[in-house]
Amino acid sequence: MAEKRLRNGYTTGTCAAAAAKAAAAFLLCGKADLDYSELTLPGGTVCRIPVTRYEPEQETESPAFCYFVQKDSGDDPDVTNGTNIYASVRQVDRNEFESLCHAGAGYYLKEYPQLYLNGGRGIGMVTKPGLSCPVGHYAINPVPSSMILGAVADVVQTAAFEEYLIVTIWIPEGEQLALQTFNPKLGIQGGISVLGTTGIVKPMSEEALLETIRLEIHMKAVNGAKVLLMAPGNYGEEFLKKELGVPMGSAVLCSNFVKEAVLMAEMEGFRKLLFVGHIGKLIKVSAGVENTHSRYGDGRMEQMAVLTKELGHPKLQEQIRVCNTTDDALALLKEQDLAKPLLDRTALCVKHWMEIWSGGQIAVEAVTFSIAHQLLGATENWQKAFDAWLETSGRGKDSL
Repeated sequence: MAEKRLRNGYTTGTCAAAAAKAAAAFLLCGKADLDYSELTLPGGTVCRIPVTRYEPEQETESPAFCYFVQKDSGDDPDVTNGTNIYASVRQVDRNEFESLCHAGAGYYLKEYPQLYLNGGRGIGMVTKPGLSCPVGHYAINPVPSSMILGAVADVVQTAAFEEYLIVTIWIPEGEQLALQTFNPKLGIQGGISVLGTTGIVKPMSEEALLETIRLEIHMKAVNGAKVLLMAPGNYGEEFLKKELGVPMGSAVLCSNFVKEAVLMAEMEGFRKLLFVGHIGKLIKVSAGVENTHSRYGDGRMEQMAVLTKELGHPKLQEQIRVCNTTDDALALLKEQDLAKPLLDRTALCVKHWMEIWSGGQIAVEAVTFSIAHQLLGATENWQKAFDAWLETSGRGKDSL
């Protein structure tokens, strides 16, 4: 059977540009009954986006010249799929325009000298450096900003309009939707971001996830971190919170992309890294597995058997090899007082491989654990790395 082809959708930026173009056409050309906006996307694709005129229930609720687009993300599991993206356009005098350009939280682009792009309810505000948008401004990325103002400029040119316009984008559900995204973690507060580089949403791919990890690591570097705290996923993050008092969101979650994340950290200039994860994940890394997704193989029990032999207990190998889970294997090892030594050896092997992947540029310390057995294994200097992370994060010293 042929694999089903996944359907593409449109980015938040494309939807905002389509809504803004329709609102401008309503204001400047009197087109009040538009059904769609035609846009040329950054890659050259021409698309027709359905638009709907917004008529506020109360006159003070919203500017009259307003349209919205219901976002269609295609087959991508995007939290904003089906969300209405609103845009309004209004004329202002020169004083108000220049005041916004000088002190506003929106954007002025030299190529569109009559236009100013503003954000509204549900659009996040940037609070940390390192993103594509400056601190204190709405999280409307550069490509969408250009798309939105370019779409309105097309209408301005057609209408031969010579005055000043404010274009405002807002997403009423944005504040709630943002809680389901990385925005709060990245320092974007109060709403979602208006994103997009090509204008088209392709179903979630490894590439998209890697870009998220890359951005998080970049943000840590820009904000002055000297030690990168990293975990594969939720287990590691929860362990850090419960056992070490590390707030959620402090560690970069690298998912299955361990080697990729190490390479990103090296490129961002990190020279120290503390990696914390459950034995079920880290046992794979200890065998030199670069991507821990199950489609690249399992090998957990085989590696636990190898480490058991290296600890001087070859007779346990076969028993370990046939266990269903790492916790089952640890139960057997615990009877021989070998569980803690195996966890320590796992951490040491993790350190070995991650340092090799970094080309010897990063000093790695590792911590692995079993919640079921309340056990922890670690490299010798993990505590020093953690203390160094605490100092650069301004949290002071702590320990187990």
